Amino acid sequence: MTSTPDPRALRAELENLTTEAFRPDLAEIDRLPTLDIARLMNAEDATVPAAVAERLPQIAAAIDAVAERMARGGRLVYAGAGTAGRLGVLDASECPPTFDTAPGQVVGLIAGGPEAMVTSVEGAEDSARLARDDLDGLALTPADTVVGVSASGRTPYAVAAVRHARRLGALTVGLACNPGSPLAAAAEHGIEIVVGPELLTGSTRLKAGTAQKLVLNMLSTITMIRLGKTYGNLMVDVRASNEKLRARSRRIVALATGAGDEEIERALTATGGEVKNAILTLLAGVDGPTAARLLEESGGHLRAALASADG
Repeated sequence: MTSTPDPRALRAELENLTTEAFRPDLAEIDRLPTLDIARLMNAEDATVPAAVAERLPQIAAAIDAVAERMARGGRLVYAGAGTAGRLGVLDASECPPTFDTAPGQVVGLIAGGPEAMVTSVEGAEDSARLARDDLDGLALTPADTVVGVSASGRTPYAVAAVRHARRLGALTVGLACNPGSPLAAAAEHGIEIVVGPELLTGSTRLKAGTAQKLVLNMLSTITMIRLGKTYGNLMVDVRASNEKLRARSRRIVALATGAGDEEIERALTATGGEVKNAILTLLAGVDGPTAARLLEESGGHLRAALASADG
């Protein structure tokens, strides 16, 4: 059962959150010309990267910890409600085509399940039990990481997910947009991006949502860089599942090797369309099976495989 919070206590709690603060200077925003509102909103958005920059050391420490566990076969799990949950699901869903992650390697949990991606599921965000059940369904291990995401930093679903994951020995990260949040306090790595009051009072899909998106981009992307999913700034583990991505695969091989179209086609054919393997065959002058072996021995890191081939 989900307990019903005291409305007065909840109101008092919200009034103390910077993301919920009322801005008298914007009280007549609805009377402004559209262009002026757009300029105001753009100026508000421009403050978000600076707020993220203040927490880069904490973000980097969390990434290194996540990458170390994922290198041992662990999973990256996002857990949140509403906009925060949707952002986690979005980030998780983009990892397979971008980095060829295995099914279930990066997971997005949203309070209320898939239905909550497109509609409100009443009471889901207030359920600690639901968070525990969702995580138990994944059979967490100490190699896994759970990232709780909540603008307020007090959402019961996100806080409970982090607390439960920590009890199970998983690495925990708490991403919030208010200082002194229960979510950050519950996690081993607390990241609080304080973006201040929103243009529309309490609408945390705005600056807070942007901040969360920026940090999630960093968590997944830099972790994948650390795991050898890139070669320089090239996505060499891209999954060529459609014509656009197949064209991108050829371009990546060309940028990495300088080879001509015919050479690239032969290399991709010899390696079953695997971009990383094709690059290795061209740069190291090895055949497809040798490229596959070298990459396996190097843990999928192309630079290390090239060094082994040269050695």
